Amino acid sequence: MLEFNALTYRPHSIKLIHTVKYNFNRNILLMQSLKQISRFNQLKVISDPRRLAILKQLMDAPATLTQLGKVLGEHPAWIRHHLKLLEHAGLVELSTVKISDGYIEKYYQSKARAYLLQELLLPEKPGKQTIVLSGSHDLALEMLAQISGGDLNVITLPVGSLDGLIALRQGLCLAAGCHLYDTPTGDYNTPYVRHFFPDKKMALLTLSHREQGLIVSPGNPLKIKGLQDIVRQDIRFINRNPGSGTRLWLDARLAELGILPGQINGYSDEATTHTAVAVAIQAGRAQVGLGIRAAAFSYQLGFIPLFHERYDIVIPHELLAQKKLSPMFDAFYSGDFRHRVEHLGGYDVSHLGDQLIL
Repeated sequence: MLEFNALTYRPHSIKLIHTVKYNFNRNILLMQSLKQISRFNQLKVISDPRRLAILKQLMDAPATLTQLGKVLGEHPAWIRHHLKLLEHAGLVELSTVKISDGYIEKYYQSKARAYLLQELLLPEKPGKQTIVLSGSHDLALEMLAQISGGDLNVITLPVGSLDGLIALRQGLCLAAGCHLYDTPTGDYNTPYVRHFFPDKKMALLTLSHREQGLIVSPGNPLKIKGLQDIVRQDIRFINRNPGSGTRLWLDARLAELGILPGQINGYSDEATTHTAVAVAIQAGRAQVGLGIRAAAFSYQLGFIPLFHERYDIVIPHELLAQKKLSPMFDAFYSGDFRHRVEHLGGYDVSHLGDQLIL
């Protein structure tokens, strides 16, 4: 069993909250009663608050037109009109028919105990397809998105390694970038991918091995030497967002050192990308943060190396051979891309393109 962060869904984002024991196989069974609404006709139907009210009643228990009318204070004929629209959209269904005292009673129910409303809106241009690469923020991944040509429009969505895998599981992106270290096995990413996708063949494409450490002001005027210094009262820290591989690594190391979050000035100040950490330090809003060397290099900041990590692109195996993705893979395996990544700083591309099939 791995330790994951429990999810809570917001209208504008996916947010991770306190760490809990997470049994993925059990969660798959629980999610059978949860369906995702992503088709436009379904979203359109429940955008009407009257139909949404009917759906919520039928999610709790089956009911007849008369029973729904009494609860909602409406005539059964009015209920029938909106119920038929919900049925046509595939959200409710006829469950049972009972005959009592010569009367026929039809019971309707929702097709799921709960619905997840999620829709990703993407730009559209004739002859050009948009794909999304989600997950952990990475400067090389951003570069790949920029140079992928042909009929592809590639968008990177930095939400953190865990959220990226969750988005990939839900079909909200084509691939996810991650750098999740598993302490028991000493491996990156593989145990997490196996737990999120036990029923699906997945491919891990190594983008690079990259260097992470403490980003500090130019010249390191506060003489910061290591992670233990972030508890100093003359230093303000800038943290990464929960669910990011960097944040998970940090929290694990702090626990090993016996450092509590409350001891760190600025622990609750969060940035969603390595670049945002560097910007905060350059602007003087913080004096130290954890991030990749390339981000420090881009803003002429100081850097104290701490560890190297493997960054993989996780993608369903069947998509590797899809013709529509060939412009992205052509760029990925090109010498030009390898050369550009090397010059970002702190990237080892000797294993770029290595594949692991799970």
